[in-house]
Amino acid sequence: MSKILVIGARGRAGSAAVTEARDRGHAVVGVARTTNAGQAVAADAERAPGDAGLVVGDVTDAGRVAELAVGFDAVIAGVYDGGSDPGEFFPRAAQALVDGLEKAGVLRLVWVGLASILPTADGTLLMDTEGYPQEYRSFFLSHQAALDVFAASSLDWVSIAPTGDFDHADPSRKGRYRVAPADAQERISYADFAVALVDEVDHPKHHRTAIGVVV
Repeated sequence: MSKILVIGARGRAGSAAVTEARDRGHAVVGVARTTNAGQAVAADAERAPGDAGLVVGDVTDAGRVAELAVGFDAVIAGVYDGGSDPGEFFPRAAQALVDGLEKAGVLRLVWVGLASILPTADGTLLMDTEGYPQEYRSFFLSHQAALDVFAASSLDWVSIAPTGDFDHADPSRKGRYRVAPADAQERISYADFAVALVDEVDHPKHHRTAIGVVV
């Protein structure tokens, strides 16, 4: 059993990761900017294995990240702030994770990434392929800026993204996935994506790199 901190636990990827990790018997604590009641729920050291508590924390606050991460084996982070400039938010969040996790002595970070910045089968980045929507290019580049921050750190990080997008039509868990090049047509459910996230805690195979996964 591992102790896993999931930052962004109320998001779709984060909540799926909490469920997957809990179902495997891991001790899980989720982090969100607020709880439903707007107040923190204390992380109880005596909490039953696999019971997911929820605490309040800001991913851009390195001190809070360090405080929350002490004693954990790994962190899964799927974060987004629709009220902030992504070009500022993602690098700032990445740097806070680096500073906070290094201070806490937690080196394994599994980051929820973005398909757009992954290479396709011929090596072209998905965002540079013909016909790919460009109106969010600055958002794509902000994710790459976060990876650049991780690359300059001592963390044992991996960024995992769908090879194309999430499957909203079929949210079922098939319990399998494969690593593959980016492909805008491919889909994976949040539940199967979470299998990949937690696998990289249980049996880390990818280190200091970005990968795409699909069923």
